[in-house]
Amino acid sequence: MTSTVSLPDAPAHMALEAQRDMAAAEVAAADFLRALGIPLDSEHLRATPGRMARAWAEMLTPRPFDATTFPNDEGYDELVLARDIPFRAVCEHHLLPFVGTACVAYLPGERILGLSKLARIVEHFACRPQTQERLTRQVALWLQEQLHPQAVGVVLRAEHSCMTLRGVQATGSSTITSSLLGSLRSDPRSRQEFLALAGAGA
Repeated sequence: MTSTVSLPDAPAHMALEAQRDMAAAEVAAADFLRALGIPLDSEHLRATPGRMARAWAEMLTPRPFDATTFPNDEGYDELVLARDIPFRAVCEHHLLPFVGTACVAYLPGERILGLSKLARIVEHFACRPQTQERLTRQVALWLQEQLHPQAVGVVLRAEHSCMTLRGVQATGSSTITSSLLGSLRSDPRSRQEFLALAGAGA
């Protein structure tokens, strides 16, 4: 028997979408660009504020979906792991993108999650102003709360525009964060196995 679990704060996101004023966002984008000394009278830039507003709205709006779960009839008791899941988010400190890949794993209990939903959960939490640390933790806690597995592991590796395009301009640098729950945190051998599979070292 399949089951669906609800996503966190879905009503809040629907309310935010209902309150979204794209016309005002376009005006604000135009004001922002002009304030930085960028003229908008050329054919190339005339429609840029509208495109800019739509692009930001897309980056900050998660797509709706149902997280489908199934009974673990076979009693599967090894890691379920999806790696190299691409994601992009917006740093809440500078509103610049950070882009990377996620590895998400869990040790099933009574239910298992549809595999594609591991990527959709990452996308869901990434579509908002974020920090990488919080994003990592939110994905792990959602799996823990909804599936009640024996263990959860999440590793994110990302390149932050706020580090590579401004400030220190550390081109090529990446940031790795992890969140381990259950036996992946308490058992050194399980933790080592997960980190090796995740490509994060021992």
